[in-house]
Amino acid sequence: MTWLVTGGAGYIGAHVVRAFQDAVRATGDERLRPVVLDDLSSGHADFVPEDVPLVRASVVDADAVAHALAEHAVTGVVHLAGYKYAGVSVQRPLHTYEQNVTGTARLLEAMAGAGVDRIVFSSSAAVYGTPDVDVVTEATATAPESPYGESKLIGEWLLRDQGVATGLAHTSLRYFNVVGSGSPDLYDSSPHNLFPLVLDALTTGRTPRINGADYPTPDGTCVRDYVHVADLAVSHVAAARALADGRPLERVYNLGSGDGMSVAQIMTTVAQVTGIDFTPEVGPRRPGDPARIVASGEAAARDLDWAMRHTPEQMVASAWDAHRRTT
Repeated sequence: MTWLVTGGAGYIGAHVVRAFQDAVRATGDERLRPVVLDDLSSGHADFVPEDVPLVRASVVDADAVAHALAEHAVTGVVHLAGYKYAGVSVQRPLHTYEQNVTGTARLLEAMAGAGVDRIVFSSSAAVYGTPDVDVVTEATATAPESPYGESKLIGEWLLRDQGVATGLAHTSLRYFNVVGSGSPDLYDSSPHNLFPLVLDALTTGRTPRINGADYPTPDGTCVRDYVHVADLAVSHVAAARALADGRPLERVYNLGSGDGMSVAQIMTTVAQVTGIDFTPEVGPRRPGDPARIVASGEAAARDLDWAMRHTPEQMVASAWDAHRRTT
């Protein structure tokens, strides 16, 4: 009995895998042993612990997924694999839909064939677009503004419809800007995410850049929930355990802070933590970036052991430590 973590060699996925291992050690619950499926297009094989099986394959390859489900006696799936770049998805919509929609459909098809009836889906705050409320809840209307956000919403619909058709037990976790590191050997290598872009600029002697300072926010820069990756991973395991135990969950949960920070505020925190004084350059907006998304995490705190356990300073410090060890 295992849980398949698709995208488990990626930044978030690798933290989820280690959270599963921690849960097995803490509880002795062998049902939570992880297996990773990842095509390594953006993941790293050395992120996967030596005692965790790694299946190198894409979720788009239904035969490979079906084989992995059978070979490793999978009883549930945490689905994190996908193309996660909202801005770039505007230029590559067909690729985004292939990876995120077709991939999810083929995964669900393989799961149905193998009798695997539990899934935790990695969704996104991008499904909300630019909401007209200060703090979004799960009841806030969805209005994605990028192919990435649309593909994540369609993924939620696929789970919903498969649940009606087959009894699939599922929940989708919508989250926001995931940052920090839970272990110095796990780092965010995305070429598009704020923290790695800023830290890479500082270590190479360049000036960090803000994408747009003319948004309708207090300081003109985008406001986001920034959540620590290790906190996020704990709630994925909590969701998996609930599904494994047959406990009912909501269809979707926001993993948010109820508060937010602007990109400019993050830049100030980075300067304070690293000790490197800088004034960021300001460039044009990125396509697909809404001005503000901040969410309540109350429902997830009730059901999924969700909590903001790290301060902004700790988020930056852990990311900085991991980044320096890889450069």
